[in-house]
Amino acid sequence: MTSRLFAEHNREDVKALAAMGGVAIVPIGAIEQHGPHLPVWTDTLCVEHITRAASKQVSDSIPILVTPTLPFGSSDHHLPFGGTISLDTRVLLDVLMNIGRSLNKSGFRKIMFVNGHGGNHEIFQLAARDLALQLNIHAAAASWWSAAWSRLKTTAAFDYGRV
Repeated sequence: MTSRLFAEHNREDVKALAAMGGVAIVPIGAIEQHGPHLPVWTDTLCVEHITRAASKQVSDSIPILVTPTLPFGSSDHHLPFGGTISLDTRVLLDVLMNIGRSLNKSGFRKIMFVNGHGGNHEIFQLAARDLALQLNIHAAAASWWSAAWSRLKTTAAFDYGRV
């Protein structure tokens, strides 16, 4: 397989990869203010880049497809600042459940949500849990910074000794 990107494959490729026990990686971002210095799609851009780069580092023997990034998240707490497009909690949960069900209908029994925005945290975990229970599949959920914490804390950016 040349590409790990879901959107670059036809339906037969996707179904075949799912039948091989493939993992669908679903990046979840947000469009929200990041102060006056960063673009509003920072969370979406970061999680998309991280999931795509990580997929290239996984052995070719492990079938993985990274879906298009969901650019909207739960960001109501950022609405007063402007530049924010937010989904209500229930709507985001419904969207994630529908994405999971759709992937399952294509044959995926392994789905992983990778989060890029703190406001999505509990919601994408609930979606993974409920999908696993309702569809009898393997579903996982992690924020990229949690998955990378052991490496992040060793960088100079996390040097708590210097204040």
